[in-house]
Amino acid sequence: MSSTVSTSRGMHSPARLGMHESPDSGASGSFSPLEPDVNDSETELLSVSWNQDYGCFSAGTSNGFRIYNCEPFKETFRRDLKSGGFKIVEMLFRCNILVLVGSGDNSQYPPNKVMIWDDHQSRCIGEFSFRSEVRAVKLRRDRMVVVLEHKIYGYNFTDLKLLHQIETVANPRGLCSLSHHPNTSVLACPGLQRGQVRIEHFGLNLTKLINAHDSHIACLTLTMDGLLLATASIKGTLIRIFNTMDGTRLQEVRRGVDRAEIYSIALSPNVQWLAASSDKGTVHIFSLRVRVFGEVLSAHNSAQGAAMFQQNSSNSLDPLISPSTGANSSSSLSFMGGVLPKYFSSERSFARFHLPEDTQFITAFGSQNTVIIVGMDGSFYKCSFDAVNGGEMVQQEYVRFLKTESRRPS
Repeated sequence: MSSTVSTSRGMHSPARLGMHESPDSGASGSFSPLEPDVNDSETELLSVSWNQDYGCFSAGTSNGFRIYNCEPFKETFRRDLKSGGFKIVEMLFRCNILVLVGSGDNSQYPPNKVMIWDDHQSRCIGEFSFRSEVRAVKLRRDRMVVVLEHKIYGYNFTDLKLLHQIETVANPRGLCSLSHHPNTSVLACPGLQRGQVRIEHFGLNLTKLINAHDSHIACLTLTMDGLLLATASIKGTLIRIFNTMDGTRLQEVRRGVDRAEIYSIALSPNVQWLAASSDKGTVHIFSLRVRVFGEVLSAHNSAQGAAMFQQNSSNSLDPLISPSTGANSSSSLSFMGGVLPKYFSSERSFARFHLPEDTQFITAFGSQNTVIIVGMDGSFYKCSFDAVNGGEMVQQEYVRFLKTESRRPS
């Protein structure tokens, strides 16, 4: 079913209002009406999501939303209100603009309405209403993307005009990823077929379809420059990395043998590491061999860099794949890869951290070989891994952020 969009009367664009970069940008603002002294024991966590540089995360609750800084961990601000909670709270880096989508029990903001909130002015500066439930919202400084189950709408963030519409296969998870490098504008989303990913290079007016998996896509993410894509299917056993310019599969790593639900995939800023969380209760770290050219590319503008990337990747994969460091373990029977099932020659995880099973966690990379993990049980972990030897990660910090009780290893 197609969805129509209506915007609120008298709406102002974020560009005209101005975006103010500050980790405490909303400290003086307030929602109206506010709910005083909300008891954390009565607060349900509805969602957690990273900002664009993974330095902060937002938490949508049954009473409003909260914003947290990761390093060091602290609650930056919160908004509690009487009308209900928010199932989507999307930050724009650390500025005063947030995009909110209400939960089913929010009397003022239903789940089919997108609200652009300016926390400096403590008011809504724009509303978009759709005919069906909003599954996700993604932001970059120049673009807002709204994901419905069968369609994606893209808007210019300077004037909120509709730029494009993309039809997708059924997408109840709201899968979509945007690049955040200022010189590249890339979007990844499910295509129209099972296991297919659609890549839009907006700056190059280029569309690429990648048949990533045989099963439906469960998780996908782009590098900051949008030139590499990591995907997992609903089987949850393999994670694949692709060149987004020509669709070439560059590397494949194995989370495990048993079926699992992949909750999140994260790529380190230098594209040396990949982290994945699943319902099996383990965060796996994999060493990547696709990082060399990505580092070189960041020094070029989008047109030159993309052209070079396309030329090199079409002629040879060598510039994209580093020599194997042996970091990810593989089976000693890998020399029989042509005879045995693929499992025996696939790359296994380099490091891992164990968590409670059946709790949804999202992951991101912190500073100095650390991983940040945030759970839907209200937990925050910071763990370190040995970049040479791998193995079990070491817990550096634990916070139950709904109660703000921190525990550090002695």
